[in-house]
Amino acid sequence: MNVNKVEENIYEIPPKTLMTRIQGKIEKFQMRVPVKIYANSYILEKIKGDRTLDQICNVACLPGIQKHAIALSDAHQGYGFCIGGVAGTEAEAGMISPGGVGYDINCGVRLLRTNLFLNDIKNLLPDLLDNIYKNIPSGLGSKGKLNISYSDLDKVLNNGVNWALENGYAIDEDAEHLEENGCLKNADASLISQKAKQRAIKQLGSLGSGNHFLEIQRVDKIYNEEIAKSLGIFEENQINVMVHTGSRALGHQVCTDSLRNIEQAMKRYNIKVPDRELACVPADTPEAQNYLKQMAGAANFGFTNRQLITHWLRESFQNAFKRDIDALDMHIIYGVCHNILKIEEHEVEGRKMKLNVHRKGATRAFPPEHSVLPQNYKNIGQPVLIPGTMGSASYLCVGRPKAMELSFGSTAHGAGRVMSRSKAIKRYWGTKVKEDLGKKGILVKSASMKVLAEESPGAYKDIDQVVQVSHDLGIVEKIVRLVPVGVVKG
Repeated sequence: MNVNKVEENIYEIPPKTLMTRIQGKIEKFQMRVPVKIYANSYILEKIKGDRTLDQICNVACLPGIQKHAIALSDAHQGYGFCIGGVAGTEAEAGMISPGGVGYDINCGVRLLRTNLFLNDIKNLLPDLLDNIYKNIPSGLGSKGKLNISYSDLDKVLNNGVNWALENGYAIDEDAEHLEENGCLKNADASLISQKAKQRAIKQLGSLGSGNHFLEIQRVDKIYNEEIAKSLGIFEENQINVMVHTGSRALGHQVCTDSLRNIEQAMKRYNIKVPDRELACVPADTPEAQNYLKQMAGAANFGFTNRQLITHWLRESFQNAFKRDIDALDMHIIYGVCHNILKIEEHEVEGRKMKLNVHRKGATRAFPPEHSVLPQNYKNIGQPVLIPGTMGSASYLCVGRPKAMELSFGSTAHGAGRVMSRSKAIKRYWGTKVKEDLGKKGILVKSASMKVLAEESPGAYKDIDQVVQVSHDLGIVEKIVRLVPVGVVKG
């Protein structure tokens, strides 16, 4: 693979012809744009350890792709698109690819601050974690504790966090500090299959499994005191809570249904791609438009799922400390999406263009004064959340202007795996992982020891280096480093 270093932390693969075997025949595909890889030497070597570079080169072959295909500093192998991949296609005729969003539609993360400090919670932490674990269903196949009708589910799919507000699971200001205000407005629940709804109706308000988590975190380091204060963070050891989960089985089924439909449609439109997992159709086709409306519904489920978890987290803290939300200052700093497709305006070769921006395992990172930002964040830029592992750290950053030039306003979404879950299970014992975390002062509640093995810190890249690359490139600015003290794993 011809990977050229073009400047510090930026590598490039120039456009070339790819040779791919499809149904026993060798076919040629031309990369239409270069690939950009944002990495240092350590991260690049990790990225080279799997099929990430092959996958992002395949993405560069999509009709209508603009400027470049991007592998961010947390990039690793996925289905079709690599995780940590970003691509923008021309808004009307460029391709829409469900694989560029992935199966866990609107997997995302939000951060809540509190005015508590480590000393305030230290003695209560075991009981608090137990209460959170009981209050919020987690684990593979976990079911929420709500009993909603299919009519209610349709309202969730169409209205997102607005449904939670109307039903007493949110406070007025919550939506203001969520990406898209917690609702993609083009959703159409009537297009989502009954099978998807059947899988979803019992899961609303549950954490799920895999890398999804709830973390009680303490402030470890403040890099920019002025911006940190404007986000409600004032001192080291201040307690925050991070929520990471998505659209559960609903998103998976929406992606499965859409890939099947779009793969069939490709034959009618005479579209070929180097990897069937990159199945795609032009944005102006009925199939693409239907997918966008279904994806928006799944995204709204993800927003609402995190909101219900937020509500029950607040209840757990209120019960433990006998104070209400305002007295605890338990407010949302911000909430971002990871797996999503947005129609956004970006500059390409000196002119403004509307693009279908696919972010798969990538976080939006818009700079100061961007039109979509909440009024109180206009002057600092969009808060950006980059979680690490349960044994390392997470970062609160803000978007910076270079993000618009380099990455379609995007940055890494986490540490990024360096080994598969199956390899991690062979290498690590869940009980040993839990014991090692305990020695570091980190309490863990998990649905199974298998999940702790899968999610062992050693299965991921060094989060400090992943974030430093984006910071040094001017995509984001580091504001606060957070470390876990209590973790609930799905």
